[in-house]
Amino acid sequence: MMVNNAPIRLALVAPDGRMGKAIALAVAEDSRFALDQNDADVLIDFSAPSALSATLERAMNTQTPVLVGTTGLESDAKAALEGAAKKVAVLQASNTSLGVALLADLVERAAHVLGDDWDIEIAEVHHRNKADAPSGTALALGEAAARGRSHPLRAERARDGTGLERQRGTVGFAALRGGSVAGDHDVMFLGPEERLILSHRAESRKVFARGTLAAANFLRGRMPGLYTMRDVIAAL
Repeated sequence: MMVNNAPIRLALVAPDGRMGKAIALAVAEDSRFALDQNDADVLIDFSAPSALSATLERAMNTQTPVLVGTTGLESDAKAALEGAAKKVAVLQASNTSLGVALLADLVERAAHVLGDDWDIEIAEVHHRNKADAPSGTALALGEAAARGRSHPLRAERARDGTGLERQRGTVGFAALRGGSVAGDHDVMFLGPEERLILSHRAESRKVFARGTLAAANFLRGRMPGLYTMRDVIAAL
């Protein structure tokens, strides 16, 4: 079998954005990758929800695998991603950190073992400029917990007021914004007389950039389909 030693060429949809710059720095430090905006092996989009349609169209027209890391996507995005995945490999990730991918796996396993007798609360902190809340990562962790419990996610968001009553089997979300926090996530399992807390701290955008490169390595030459970071860590 021939081994392809050529660098994996990446095209960035938003090269001047925060993540675009972080990925460019990561590529500069890793000879396995190169930037090529015109002829890429993998297309990477960390831009805005409004750009998703054009990104997927470009990926399908050029038969290029695509990583979509944009958060705050509208409800119709799922259908668009699934449609594109019939023609090219599509990896959708609200967070490309390998640590967060492992955290989601642990959350699913814990939720399965502990069941609805334990309440689940997810708290996240991000920088003051983040426009969506809860974060896409927090929601993905909530979905992981729901998979572990084998039922759809039932979320309790933005609690306020009096006379509130927590519903059994729900997942609570709390979003905090301020400063320059890259991303903190805590998943709390609150049971009778004990608590289990699973946490992740992103100290810089480098962790997301490194995970993006791992995802790009996974995507190059991949058959059409809809993938997640769970597939990436399973292949490591």
